[in-house]
Amino acid sequence: MEGRNPVPSTLDVLVVGAGFTGLYMQLKLRQAGFSSHVVEAGSGVGGTWYWNRYPGARCDIPSIEYSYSFSPELEKEWRWTERYAAQPEILAYLDHVADRFDLKRDITFDTRVTSARWNEAEANWTVETDMGDIVTARFVVLGTGALSAPKTPDLPGIENFAGPILHTATWDDKIDLADKRIAIFGTGSSGIQAIPQLAKAASRLTVFQRTPNFAVPANNRDLSDEEFTAAQATLQQDRESARNSPLGFFGAPHPGAAKAQSEDARSARFEQQWGAGTTGMLMAYEDLLFDEESNSYAARFINDKIAGIVKDPAKVRKMSPQYPLGSRRMCSEIGFYETMAQDNVTLVDVREDPVAEITADAVVTESGAHYPADVIVFATGFDACVGAIKAIDIHGRGGVALREEWELGPRCYLGLAVAGFPNLFTVTGPGSPSVLSNVVVSIEQHVEWIARCLEDLREQGAASIEAEADAEQAWMTHADEVANMTLFPRADSWYKGRTRDGREVFMPYVGGVGAYREKCEQVAASGYEGFAIRQAPPG
Repeated sequence: MEGRNPVPSTLDVLVVGAGFTGLYMQLKLRQAGFSSHVVEAGSGVGGTWYWNRYPGARCDIPSIEYSYSFSPELEKEWRWTERYAAQPEILAYLDHVADRFDLKRDITFDTRVTSARWNEAEANWTVETDMGDIVTARFVVLGTGALSAPKTPDLPGIENFAGPILHTATWDDKIDLADKRIAIFGTGSSGIQAIPQLAKAASRLTVFQRTPNFAVPANNRDLSDEEFTAAQATLQQDRESARNSPLGFFGAPHPGAAKAQSEDARSARFEQQWGAGTTGMLMAYEDLLFDEESNSYAARFINDKIAGIVKDPAKVRKMSPQYPLGSRRMCSEIGFYETMAQDNVTLVDVREDPVAEITADAVVTESGAHYPADVIVFATGFDACVGAIKAIDIHGRGGVALREEWELGPRCYLGLAVAGFPNLFTVTGPGSPSVLSNVVVSIEQHVEWIARCLEDLREQGAASIEAEADAEQAWMTHADEVANMTLFPRADSWYKGRTRDGREVFMPYVGGVGAYREKCEQVAASGYEGFAIRQAPPG
């Protein structure tokens, strides 16, 4: 490819992905004196924010919190314009970071890593790309993202559809949606954001839903100069608080139990938190994710809000979740419920009336209902936490394939490393807070831990580091035990992976960002307990 930045053939560290992880990882490795390079499938930096360009795409974490903390100068010079930044602004921010720290000279774009194979004798990886690159790297860091491998449902007859088929994670904004009949599948976070925007363009919007989700008002607004200045005054204290908090956010849950308060006091608290953004309701009381009775009051409050806005009894019934609040990802919405109440928006519950066939211009359900469509949109999410890693053909010690190993359940020591795969690091992998946290906080923690680890290995003259199988199993058992102390496993969600024999595995670590950080620090301070470190042969 003309003008393509070549990938060096020999490296200390190869980084996969140029999103939040890849940019910071490359900066830390350069500062530490390692030869390193980033390979990115997209044509620019941004990771998930490069690909997810659908109408309405924005972050559901406050902009100031969803940003790097490693550079006070960067924090001061970048001025967020909204409380919750839209996709173009986040992408512009990451592009600014890449330019400010001169990172693009060490990134190769439009190139996808296809395979990585461990060489036992040389203690390094041979990595290949779809552009024919062959790279020898001592270490590989996978910054591929927890939500970056799109899932598309296998609907009967989809190949017969005559119109455009879009996915929110690979959006094509050249498709004209004006006055079209649009069928959208999915009412998770992406669907809830896209639906109000699609309804503005469409002549008719048909929403196909499998599972309703709890959504709260984003209460988005322009970020005033006064608000930005006030945030800067306490930013460093807030950052430190987030690093040691349960979820990696600035705020903390209100103390007390919902079930211990009077109905009037609970209602007043919930009303206050209803407008407090994505995590507002979950932070109304500190027991909401642990106590079923307390949780039920919060869930009922939101379902009453849905009924009050949507009004249509049939739609309200389909849109009211019947599982604990927070056990599926909390969504934030801007006009979603009002849009669903519109006459030109139809809601189909595919559990009650499954899709039977896609024709050239319609979606047909088992009841025989025909829903005309000129465009189909899939907002059906991702193969979360593991999909982007399994998409690479990774073979570790003894030629074992990682994707086959994970068919028996995603396993990962601390979410950082997999037994049998030396010198391979998985940023925000299964077994870490990852998607149950402010992921930028978790990414920074992982990047800094990996950089420290590599510097320690260099100082020791070590050839390789590998998670020990016993430590890995003990950690995953602990993570599962902690999850089962909460209400998180109570819903069918993408937080869960499934094994070949049908067992469920809860993937994120729910023990808290702060507690997890402390554990990682203890592991490093003890000489990397739970890891086998092998020294380079003499000479």
